[in-house]
Amino acid sequence: MTLNVAATRTREPLFAIGLALLLSHELDAVKHAEWQVLPLLRWLDDANGYPVFVLAHVPLFAVMLWALAHRSSAVRRNTRFGLAAFMVIHAGLHWAFHEDPHYHFTGWLSHGLVGGAAIFGALYLAAVLAARPSSRA
Repeated sequence: MTLNVAATRTREPLFAIGLALLLSHELDAVKHAEWQVLPLLRWLDDANGYPVFVLAHVPLFAVMLWALAHRSSAVRRNTRFGLAAFMVIHAGLHWAFHEDPHYHFTGWLSHGLVGGAAIFGALYLAAVLAARPSSRA
């Protein structure tokens, strides 16, 4: 087994756990009416915000799943990298909005899902970057 194959087998579970945490957060986001915090949706009342928020995830998830299962290894690799980076950025966005009066992600579960996704995303990114061949000769 080459070093690259071993590194891939080690880091892919990091991505899978991070993605599972991020997707589970989206379930929690419905409970906490996240559309009330998002700049593009905050003007909607709950009767309209809820379906718009949920239905907006259909094309997002479809594109994500399509790219993660793409026949091109480069597309799959870039998608994992981009989603892992988003996991980290997403936690920063939650921190930025945490003082909004409509922000209700205050419990251990909400913090664990958002923070856990960021941690596993960062670990995945670190593993990918550490496995890159050095450009120094």
